[in-house]
Amino acid sequence: MSARDQRGAATLAALGLLGVLVLVALGAATGTAVFADHRRAEAAADLAALAGASAVGAGEDACAGAREVAAANGARLVGCDLLGADVLVRVEVRRTYLAGLGAAPDAQARAGPAGVASP
Repeated sequence: MSARDQRGAATLAALGLLGVLVLVALGAATGTAVFADHRRAEAAADLAALAGASAVGAGEDACAGAREVAAANGARLVGCDLLGADVLVRVEVRRTYLAGLGAAPDAQARAGPAGVASP
């Protein structure tokens, strides 16, 4: 082989390596976004459960209060149960990531009045 036959080979190798690096970076970015959305779901669930427990203490609808707080925190309330004086909520954060791939990280939390024994 002459030097003339290998002209441009390094360019093709560099472009291939660059493509692999871009894919790895996009995968890492997507993983980070899913992780952050899971943390957002956990925070929204905690706050929604506290809002629901507060509503129960005020004689109001616990699930309505939890739904409002979940929505204000970028989540959707998908479950709300009253367990005695406690409120158990489940929320999800639905989002579309790369190439139309979707995920819905979810979380649940439970809250109730202080000093009252849970069932």
